[in-house]
Amino acid sequence: MRSHYCGQLNETMVDQTITLCGWVHRRRDHGGVIFLDMRDREGVAQVVVDPDTAEAFATADRARSEYVLRIQGRVRLRPEGTQNPGMPTGLIEVLAKDVEVLNSAATPPFQLDEHGKVGEEIRLKHRYIDLRRPEMIDKLRLRSRISHSVRGYLEAEGFLDIETPILTRATPEGARDYLVPSRTHAGSFFALPQSPQLFKQILMVSGFDRYYQIAKCFRDEDLRADRQPEFTQIDIEASFVEEQDIMSITEGMIRQLFSDVLNVDLPEFGRMPYSEAMNRFGSDKPDMRIPLELTDVDDLMKGVDFKVFSGPANAEDGRVAALKVKGGASLSRKEIDEYTKFVGIYGARGLAWIKVNDRSAGLEGLQSPIVKFMEGVIEELLDRVGAEDGDIIFFGADKANIVNEAIGALRVKLGEDLNLYTAEWAPLWVVDFPMFEHDGTRLQALHHPFTAPSCDLETLKANPEAALSRAYDMVLNGTELGGGSIRIHDQAMQQSVLELLGIGEEEANEKFGFLLDALQYGAPPHGGLAFGLDRLVMLMSGARTIREVIAFPKTQSAACLMTDAPGDVRPEQLKELNIRLRQKVKAEGDKEETAGH
Repeated sequence: MRSHYCGQLNETMVDQTITLCGWVHRRRDHGGVIFLDMRDREGVAQVVVDPDTAEAFATADRARSEYVLRIQGRVRLRPEGTQNPGMPTGLIEVLAKDVEVLNSAATPPFQLDEHGKVGEEIRLKHRYIDLRRPEMIDKLRLRSRISHSVRGYLEAEGFLDIETPILTRATPEGARDYLVPSRTHAGSFFALPQSPQLFKQILMVSGFDRYYQIAKCFRDEDLRADRQPEFTQIDIEASFVEEQDIMSITEGMIRQLFSDVLNVDLPEFGRMPYSEAMNRFGSDKPDMRIPLELTDVDDLMKGVDFKVFSGPANAEDGRVAALKVKGGASLSRKEIDEYTKFVGIYGARGLAWIKVNDRSAGLEGLQSPIVKFMEGVIEELLDRVGAEDGDIIFFGADKANIVNEAIGALRVKLGEDLNLYTAEWAPLWVVDFPMFEHDGTRLQALHHPFTAPSCDLETLKANPEAALSRAYDMVLNGTELGGGSIRIHDQAMQQSVLELLGIGEEEANEKFGFLLDALQYGAPPHGGLAFGLDRLVMLMSGARTIREVIAFPKTQSAACLMTDAPGDVRPEQLKELNIRLRQKVKAEGDKEETAGH
């Protein structure tokens, strides 16, 4: 039907007769000559239709924005003075000989070049229009190139692409499962996988040695800018490996990916223990482009006459941390108040600060409502954080987890607001994670319950809260690209870890019996890593959210506006699945009644 894409025409094709198919991006009528900007996924080409070709001219005259046309014509150079060197096809145009309307179009809900004035809800409702925008086409094209590069690299490294089930059983992995009722097993449910974790471990027990999959995963949890209820993982697992083996393979994959797709040579991947990352940056995924660090000042604040500081400084689970911002004394009180509101999002009850206007003037050279409480320690405090004239020091004082989250987030926001970035890309491996964390009542796995500890079984049982895991996360520009670990391949160790997590033998056998059984039959040492493909594409494309790099994303409330999903189902379907709804629904006459089938 067509011979060329619109965006692939160039001056080497002058005098060639070609056929284009695409959409009318823009129509202009100049002195009896009609200009059509024709668009397809590869770009835009200018088509000229003059009155000499009466039938083609009449057809072009009734064409409107987003009409689908087939155009046959001759490529020619644009006249002098009308060329556009900034456009890939800007040196040529097509003189149309034949114009055919393949389909008309209603007036679109928004113009493609005015999408910024339209709310995201409208764009998602009419996603088929939104996806026609060159920016969206470029993002999805980039996503395709990333997937292609990943597959090529892993295939070359001896990994096999193996699919794992989508219908499986519910497992406790830290988030809610999407459940699927079974018609043939009344009262029983499948679950959509949060990850292929157990199946890829079974594949290692089966001897496949190296597995990968670009897999769909599902989590029914609260959403953020970088979360979706269904998302895509680059899932990798290998046998007879240690941490360094997996880290080397996957680092090589990411390096090649950035080189192939963005023509970027990533700098050296640093390596940092989890404890150091939390202490210095308040985050286990620190953005290393930002030259700001948290400094512990607990010891200085234990004796000050300021309970906001002395309380957390003397508490076992408390922390007082300082964040010095070079040149930050120029921040206005209004800006500081905005940052105070910002840390409140993360549970902080306030944001103390000191402006260093003239350090040589002692207390008189400092500006802050809290300086009067610091007289005995102020010089040591300023020395510790390396304060100079023109700096500002922010403080977090609370439980350590609140301080880390709030001041860690403030560090990132200051880096963005003040443009403090020192590099374009800053990759990092975070290692030596704790095996467990305590939620106040019981232990929880920091990664997942199949992560191997770095100690032996006796040491783990003796002091589980001190145990470190053999886990590792790849971080880039403050985003966790992927997380992985060496897995438990010994049945006794796996059962013990489940017991420490409060999962008894009966529950363990019910939910993980097939894995525990498999570990008896010669399970090799193995480990892996899973990358979030959506996040990776978001980072590489410069998109603000992963919704921009997914063809048909859900909203913040996990709804699809285009298809109006989730939706109701017929009573007959519910009855067939042995499901009865207990939710309240509005019946006719505003009478509330229970819907049951």
